[in-house]
Amino acid sequence: MVEFVLENETVEKLPAAQLEELKSVCETVMEGEECNFDAEISLTFTDNDGIQELNREYRGIDRATDVLSFPMLEFGEEETDAEFETEDGLVMLGDIVISIERAREQARELNHSLRRELAFLTAHSMLHLLGRDHIDDPEGEAYMIKKQNDALTKLGLTREIDEF
Repeated sequence: MVEFVLENETVEKLPAAQLEELKSVCETVMEGEECNFDAEISLTFTDNDGIQELNREYRGIDRATDVLSFPMLEFGEEETDAEFETEDGLVMLGDIVISIERAREQARELNHSLRRELAFLTAHSMLHLLGRDHIDDPEGEAYMIKKQNDALTKLGLTREIDEF
């Protein structure tokens, strides 16, 4: 099970069904990574200016991007730090920040729906929250591409799906 702590810094409101679908994406990625715990994830929707500010502050890159991931845990350690567990027993995995503005641009460029792009970005970011990386790592990149595709395919979130 995944619970979202949602924050929307945009005027755009996503349908409740789409938010539930994004939870399913997170859960499917966790299943694919054999995670047997329930998680809490902070999910923030912003615009290009908002994500550019975060990208500059945390990564030293002064441009907008599509998604940023801020993991709370180091995977591979023997124990999960109790500090990252909520009162409900959920593991706080971290934060996902998505620029809806950039996601919409990419969806147009790639000729698929915003719905599919948001699902892809969520799957990608979840893998980062679970300790995966692709920066300067061709094997890591191949692994993440496969896992993202596996999760989206399992949920029927192909490039042909429409908006809600």
